Amino acid sequence: MNEIITTQNEPQSTSTSSPFLYVPKMMFFVKGKGIHKDQLTSFELALRDAGIADLNLVSVSSIKPPRCKMVSKQEGRKYLVPGQIVFNVMARSATNEPNRLIAASIGLARPVDDTQYGYLSEHHSTGETAQKAGDYAEDMAMEMLATIMGLPDDPTLTWDQREEQWNLSGKIYKTQNFTQSAEGYKDGLWTSVISSAVLIL
Repeated sequence: MNEIITTQNEPQSTSTSSPFLYVPKMMFFVKGKGIHKDQLTSFELALRDAGIADLNLVSVSSIKPPRCKMVSKQEGRKYLVPGQIVFNVMARSATNEPNRLIAASIGLARPVDDTQYGYLSEHHSTGETAQKAGDYAEDMAMEMLATIMGLPDDPTLTWDQREEQWNLSGKIYKTQNFTQSAEGYKDGLWTSVISSAVLIL
């Protein structure tokens, strides 16, 4: 058995002893669009448009933690510094096809009881309006939440039918989406869109 030996004056690290250190306390949502002749640069410009290009972003999935406070981007950025490693749930899409409609959407479904966790979903699409992409992202998040709340799951139901079914079950929840859409640039440049839920430990 391996043992970690410390001297009497050396403090023991608690970085791995408490999982609560890794549970985000706050989150905020951003979205952005970028256009450039290079795909990677268009993605970078979308990150800049969203206001998170200076962070080292690590993608995770897809839980809104219990008691995780939702704040504005302006408030959330107060706790982040350039170069910081930051966890986020991100949806992204790109095209160099002129006039091609693209969208990136984050859906959120959460119980009104904030002591329970909720779900975030990522939806990346082409040919969908922002409204349609956002509705679909919300639907995916709510479907995931429904299964842990003991609600029936019928894949043949439409969004309106499911919403009515879930409401009739007496379960209380909230859904919303954060969506960025764009049309491919007319001269064939790369167009990128992103939507992100940024998590603050």
